[in-house]
Amino acid sequence: MTEFLQQIINGLSLGSVYALIALGYTMVYGVLRFINFAHSDVFMIGAFSGLYLSKLLPQKSLAAGLLVLAGAMVICAALGIIIERLAYRPLRNRSKLNVLITAIGVSLFLENAGQFIFKARTSVFPDLFPARQFGTSLTLSSNQLAVFLVTLGLLVSMRYIVLHTRIGTAMRAVSFNSVAASLVGINNDVIISFTFGLGSALAGAGGILFAMNYTAIDPLMGILPGLKAFVAAVVGGVGNIPGAALGGMLIGLIETFVNSSPWSTYTDAVVFSLLILMLLFRPAGLLGTMQKEKV
Repeated sequence: MTEFLQQIINGLSLGSVYALIALGYTMVYGVLRFINFAHSDVFMIGAFSGLYLSKLLPQKSLAAGLLVLAGAMVICAALGIIIERLAYRPLRNRSKLNVLITAIGVSLFLENAGQFIFKARTSVFPDLFPARQFGTSLTLSSNQLAVFLVTLGLLVSMRYIVLHTRIGTAMRAVSFNSVAASLVGINNDVIISFTFGLGSALAGAGGILFAMNYTAIDPLMGILPGLKAFVAAVVGGVGNIPGAALGGMLIGLIETFVNSSPWSTYTDAVVFSLLILMLLFRPAGLLGTMQKEKV
C-alpha cells in the first residue's frame, strides 16, 4: 500500500506538468480549432529560460524560485504572441492544412534554433527551492510540493480568467462564433493573441516544473512530453479546460504505474494506445460532448 500511494504521488506530480501543457493545446483549439504543435517547444524554451534566469538569482529561496517561474512565463507568453502574429495570423483564413504544416515548421524551427543557441547537449537544471523531504514511509519532496501548489494555483487562476473576467467572456464568445463576436465589438486579433500568450505561459511554467523534478534538459526535451500532453488533451476532451487537466493527471498516473511494472519498456506504447482507443470509442474525450455538424 505504501508503494501504491507513493506511485500516486509521483504520477500526480508528472500529470500536473502534462495538464499545464495540455491546457495550452486545448485553449488554442477552443478558439481557433487547430492544434499548435509548436506548443511543446515553447515548453522547452520555458525550461531554458528558467535555467538562465536562475543564474541571475543564485540564492535558493522561495521568492527567488517564484521570480524565476514568473520570468519564464512572461518570456514564453511573449514568444507565443510573436508566433501567433508572424506565423499563424497571416494564414487564419486559409485551409487548416496550411496552418498545420506551418505549426510543424515552427516546431522544427524552435528545436533547431534551440540546438544552435543552447547547444545540442544536456544541461543540468538547478534547484530553485531549498531541497527538503517530507515524510518517512511516503516521500514528498519540496519540488513535488511546488509542482502541486503551482499547478493548482495556475489552474484556479486560469479558470477564473476564463469564466469571471471580461476578456474571458470575449474568449468564449470568439470560440463560439468569431464573426458574431467581431460584430459586437470584440477585437478578435487581441483575444487570439491573449489566448496564445496565456497558453504559452502555462507551457513555460510546465517546462520549469518538469525541469525541477528531472533536472536534465536539452533542446529536444519538449517532443515526448508535448505528444503525451496532446494525448491528455484528447483523452479529457480537446477544447475542454477541466478535461485537459483531468487527462493530464490520468496520463501521468498511467505512465508512472506502467513504469514501475515489469512492462516498463512499453510505457509509451500504452500511452499512445490509449489515444487510439479514445479516438475509436469516444472521440469527444471524457468530458467533451459530441457536436453535430450539418453537411
